[in-house]
Amino acid sequence: MSIFFEKVNDNPIIAAVNNIDGLEMAIESPCEVVALLTGNIFNLREISNKVHKNNKLLLIYIDKIDGFSKDTWGLEYIVKNIPLDGIITSRENLVKLSKDMGVFTIRRMFIPDSESLEYVLESMKKNRPHCLEILPGIMPAVIKKIVDESKIPLIAGGLISSFDDVESSLKAGAIAISTSNKRVWYR
Repeated sequence: MSIFFEKVNDNPIIAAVNNIDGLEMAIESPCEVVALLTGNIFNLREISNKVHKNNKLLLIYIDKIDGFSKDTWGLEYIVKNIPLDGIITSRENLVKLSKDMGVFTIRRMFIPDSESLEYVLESMKKNRPHCLEILPGIMPAVIKKIVDESKIPLIAGGLISSFDDVESSLKAGAIAISTSNKRVWYR
C-alpha cells in the first residue's frame, strides 16, 4: 500500500487506460501508476504482466472488467489469480470485501450534485477505503471539502484536460490525478 503513495508522490499523474490501444503509451509514459478501466477475462493477466514488467503499479477498475461477475466470487478470482497492486470500485460492498482480502482499495465516486457530495461524506465515515477517487476531478472546492472532512487520501479524475486542472486539484488537496488524457501524462 505504501508503494502506491510513494509512486504518486514521485509523479501524481495516474495513466487511466480506457481502451487497450492506449496501454502501450501508458507503459511508455512517465506515469508510475496505471489504472486499467478496460479488459476482460482473457487479456487481464497479459496486461498485468506487461505493466509489471515495466515497473509500474497496476490498479484494476473491477467494475469495468468484462467476463467477471461484479460480486464476491469475481473479486476473489481477480485478487487470487491476477497480479495487481490495487482495486478500484464504485461498489460499496466490494470496498469492504477487497479490504478484507488485504488489497489496496480505491472507492470511485461520481459527484454530480450536492446530494451526492453529502452521500460521499457519509459513506466515507462508515466504509473507509484506503483512497477515494472522485469524478469529475475539476472541482477544487469540493476536493478541499472532502479531504478536510474525510481525512482520506483523494484522487481527482474525470475531465482533467490541462496542466492547470492538475495543479488546481493538487493544490486543493488531491494526492494524485487520474486521467486518460495522454497529453497530461507528460506533465
